[in-house]
Amino acid sequence: MSARTRQCLGIPTRQGGRRRRAWPAAAAVAIGVMTLGVLAPPAASDSAAPAAAAAGQDAVQRALNTLVRDDGMPAALASVQDRNGRARTYTAGVGDLTTGAKVPRDGQVRIGSNTKTFTAVVVLQLVAERRVSLDAFVDTYLPGLVRGKGIDGGRITVRQLLQHTSGLPDYGMHLDDDEIRNRYFEPRELLDLALEHPATAAAGKKWGYSNTNYVLAGLIVQKVTGRPLAEEMDRRVIKRIGLRHTYFPAPGEMTIRGPHPRGYHRSPADGPLRDFTEMDPSAGWAAGQLISTNSDLNRFFTALLAGRLLPSAQLAEMRTTVPAGTSGLRYGLGLTSRPLSCGGVYWGHGGDIAGYETRGGVTEGGRTANVAVTSIPTDEAAARHVNDAVDRALCG
Repeated sequence: MSARTRQCLGIPTRQGGRRRRAWPAAAAVAIGVMTLGVLAPPAASDSAAPAAAAAGQDAVQRALNTLVRDDGMPAALASVQDRNGRARTYTAGVGDLTTGAKVPRDGQVRIGSNTKTFTAVVVLQLVAERRVSLDAFVDTYLPGLVRGKGIDGGRITVRQLLQHTSGLPDYGMHLDDDEIRNRYFEPRELLDLALEHPATAAAGKKWGYSNTNYVLAGLIVQKVTGRPLAEEMDRRVIKRIGLRHTYFPAPGEMTIRGPHPRGYHRSPADGPLRDFTEMDPSAGWAAGQLISTNSDLNRFFTALLAGRLLPSAQLAEMRTTVPAGTSGLRYGLGLTSRPLSCGGVYWGHGGDIAGYETRGGVTEGGRTANVAVTSIPTDEAAARHVNDAVDRALCG
């Protein structure tokens, strides 16, 4: 993974023998270079709030404008909700670099590794139902499936999968851009790809982000329930709390159903922007396949932290964290905490997938915000500005 591993939200891929992170974070997976013409980002952005003069724009709008004007993001979107339920949406830039179309307010985007939190919720609901144990070994549910060099499913627990302390290698490090965009992957193919490589650490000894963990978590859900992960996620989470714009794309579904900004990708990182809106997201599966909106993500994380999706015991397990990097990030069971400039932390996840990056979460006081941009930042300044936008929204 690149230096941006600190953000912990994307699937790294390799291209030309060089490893790079293409999508989530858990992310999901980046994709191949298209043969379309080069697209240029807008030179500046004031499309979101034309009535607001610079002096009158609030901190969130200014942060989104910076992402477009200074960091070359084609578009930036945000949704902010205060503890009383009052919500506001923001946009900047353009939704389509070819036509110049406006950014749809609260448009749908691919949310990459935010999917991991949904998967973790389903697993923890099964824990509450006593159908899964966090401290049971993977072999309890998937006997003999997880074997490799330094890898033994009889020594890796479900907890270690959800917390990224299993030592399992990340299959995303071994996927090429060109083989991802149009190819459908079965979950077992992703697991088999990971198991061709040695463990990165002994189980339970070290935190290390790996999308392979969540592919296994999804397989456990399917084995225990006897139903597809997408159906369980829809029934247990999406419909339960009324997420009207969130869905798990069906096999072969490469488009985004609702109004959405187009997503763009640089491959290589210093190359031109190219349109990557349409893709097969199956390489993400339980680790990064969902599509949603900023406001639906706000609703999801608010409901989760308010105890509407999990009993208190399982929510407490989810919020039990270990250090993940050097930036103050901590990782629980599919949930992260990050420090805020105004004090305290916020809880969420975040995700990257070629064409889109999302960041956000909810504070202990109940304020929630999510920010999306339509290209993964390729330098530290741009990545920092996305997190700054979230910080301004949550500290406002």
